[in-house]
Amino acid sequence: MTDENAHTPASDGSAPSTSGARSPSLVTNNGTIFTGDMTIQAPLALPSPADVSGPHRMHNLPRPASHRFVGRDRELAILEQALHARNERTATQVVTQTMSGLGGVGKTTLALHYAHSHRPDYTTVWWINAETPETITESLAQLTTRANPGTDTGSAAGEALAQWALAWLDTHPGWLLVFDNATHPDHLAPYLARLTNGHKIITSRLTHDWDTLADRPLHLDVLPRPAAISLLCQLARRDDPTEHPAAGELADELGHLPLALEQAGTHIRRTRGTYSGYLKRFRTQTARMLNTPGNGDPHRTTIARTWRITLDTIADRDPLAVHFLQIMAWLAPHDIPRDLLDGLADDPGAEADALALLNDFSMISLTESTATTHRLVQAVARTPDPHDPHRTEPAIDKAQSCATTLLRGALPHKPLSNVAGWARWRALLPHIDAYFTHAHPDTDTADTSFILYTTSRFLLGQGQFSQASRYAHRSAATSERIHGDDHPDTLAYRTNLANLYQIARDLDQAIPIYERTLTDTVRIYGEVHPETVFARMELARAYQAVGDLNRAIPMLEQALTDTIRIHGEDPESTLFARVELARAYQAVGDLNRAVPMLEQALTDTIRIHREDPLQILINCRYLAGAYHTAGNLQRAIAMYEQALNDSTRVLGEDHLQTMISRISLAGVYQAAGDLKRSIPMLEQALNDCIRIYGDNHPDIFTYRKNLADAYRAAGDLSRAIPIYEQALTDSMRFHGDNHPHIFTYRKNLADAYQAAGNLGSAIPMYEQALTDTIRILGEDHLKTLAYRINLADAYKTAGDLSRAIPIYEQALTDSVRFHGEGHPIFWTSFFALAGAYDAAGDLDRAIPMYELILGDFTQKVGESHKITRMVWNRLQQARAKQR
Repeated sequence: MTDENAHTPASDGSAPSTSGARSPSLVTNNGTIFTGDMTIQAPLALPSPADVSGPHRMHNLPRPASHRFVGRDRELAILEQALHARNERTATQVVTQTMSGLGGVGKTTLALHYAHSHRPDYTTVWWINAETPETITESLAQLTTRANPGTDTGSAAGEALAQWALAWLDTHPGWLLVFDNATHPDHLAPYLARLTNGHKIITSRLTHDWDTLADRPLHLDVLPRPAAISLLCQLARRDDPTEHPAAGELADELGHLPLALEQAGTHIRRTRGTYSGYLKRFRTQTARMLNTPGNGDPHRTTIARTWRITLDTIADRDPLAVHFLQIMAWLAPHDIPRDLLDGLADDPGAEADALALLNDFSMISLTESTATTHRLVQAVARTPDPHDPHRTEPAIDKAQSCATTLLRGALPHKPLSNVAGWARWRALLPHIDAYFTHAHPDTDTADTSFILYTTSRFLLGQGQFSQASRYAHRSAATSERIHGDDHPDTLAYRTNLANLYQIARDLDQAIPIYERTLTDTVRIYGEVHPETVFARMELARAYQAVGDLNRAIPMLEQALTDTIRIHGEDPESTLFARVELARAYQAVGDLNRAVPMLEQALTDTIRIHREDPLQILINCRYLAGAYHTAGNLQRAIAMYEQALNDSTRVLGEDHLQTMISRISLAGVYQAAGDLKRSIPMLEQALNDCIRIYGDNHPDIFTYRKNLADAYRAAGDLSRAIPIYEQALTDSMRFHGDNHPHIFTYRKNLADAYQAAGNLGSAIPMYEQALTDTIRILGEDHLKTLAYRINLADAYKTAGDLSRAIPIYEQALTDSVRFHGEGHPIFWTSFFALAGAYDAAGDLDRAIPMYELILGDFTQKVGESHKITRMVWNRLQQARAKQR
């Protein structure tokens, strides 16, 4: 007796066989054999394969041709080109075409469609289940049975029947074999080697090692979106055009995967459901829907079952690959950075091998630097199923925790200022967003809270206020839940949320958070503590931002006093407090105190922070701004020029501080009347901002407004007005109708209309700006007072002093009541009213007002300041008229 694998076929292609639970395979009997249960079968008496013609046009295709074949015209053309047109091949020549792709992507459907469409081109079309060597043998044995009708082959060995089939195919050209769902090329190689003519299609989830069997492997992706919607509508039998948007949303959620579309469409048709209803159930009952066949047949293939088989195979080869897939389930499906997964294995090579294995089975696709997977693969991988060993709750929880750790470790430092890290941020953002979409807030940890906090800072710097706000809220809420209200992280994350509102000009929400944080900090740490000082300064800066300097300045003075009490006169500890107080003095017009403090602050910054060019540049720009406000344009220009040169050299052209320095310098050039230098710089700043941030960043609206201001100052209203109009339109689209920026841009456009003499357009815009500001910000807001004056100015320009003067008088009364007589808005109102009295010929009231203004400004900013000179000229003109 020879080895059981060394079969020697009989002349008819059959071999003796044995059967029984403990039987060997008998090829040659050279003596008596005692084995227990054994039956010796005689060789199968089949005619020679060459002598059997077989039934006419024989086939065993498993399903009829489907009339719902959509979206595969390109792939079908490739298949037809490979099997027929290329090099004018015919069905008598040997051609092998492989098709690979994710389970459920439609490989079998495409092969079946081709086979039905081209049955007349072949003498025989035979479908072979290629999942295992045993199923291949069984399918070929069935071919032998079909080719020999009337012959009892039931007791013959399957291998013998398969060998007869191969011999028959080799002597009868013109056939097509479809090896469906092949799991490895080695399983097919022995059979393909015997077949020297005819056409072969191989479908497989495996993407590699087919090159030796086919010239040009074909990889199938999901359906194009229009085809996916069309297929879904056909299957659901709901093709009303009004329902197409809902069908499109469901198709997108299912990732345009044919099997998922079939499962959904059939379910919708069977249950008389709707697209939106299925989508809602899919999102809320994911596990159930992934495992529910569309037609209710418990044995029907589903998405979950389809991929379970693949994952079983992958897990046997490398469990790390399954873990990688579980981690990627928490990220966005596309462009996952491969280096994000670094460090998960002790052997770095193991990570590349695990990704390659997933790619081999079409569970992901790889580039040199990224990985991509299907959104439904992700949905399955993160949905628990107690019956699936790859989807246990502990495994899914572990994967989520790993994803958190990997994301936190990948975050670049200094999200607001580190321009070099912005590309990495942009690569990570889709995955951070996907993680927090999938992860329930109740599962957030201290690590996820930190990710939310840091990402909100980056989004804030990029102008994505809505998303930044959601992240900041969630980070603060998570810290409160985990640590309580009094934890330092909670206070920091709450302050971050207030910062975000403040930068977004939503101070009505920012200030209450700052106030609460200060109250909590005083309660936790006491009145004199670094944390309390910081919280007090943040609140004071918010008060300053709304123009409430009567509250801001005393708080900043207290903060500086407390800082000195804690740290002494050490400039390093008191530097920030001094700078903020100086800027508040500048805002209130007290330049005699502001300028010396900012000069000392810059000197201290250069000495203390010589290794921190960013802080030096910021304080240099603050001092230049104070010189600008004081009317010392020569010194302001020199400092802004130095700041721009240093920022460009140290931080680069694209850094935020470089753009701010360029804008600031352009503004002081404009103030000096040097529009030939100002306008090109503003144009460059706008172009740089669009290039770096894109066309939908709120800073772009501001830069457009600044450029329009310069064109208006140059008298080029034909350029200025369209830019103002675009800034207003874009800002309304971005912020909505009620954002404070809208009021500013509407006022700017009204100013331009007024300058162009178009008071018919200007006055209604001023009226609307004032009405909206009162409604949103209140009667006492600085913008309300400023817009009231703007409206009065327009009436005055139109010669309607009967309307203008009462509005000026109300503005002055409100400025005194809300902000006091020393506030800049008071002097603005006072000067505007004096000018209205002057224009009306009421010099007895106008001249004393001019004299009072002149005395105050001479004392505060000196006789040479441009405002002082302007008031003096008005006073002289009024006195001349009085004579």
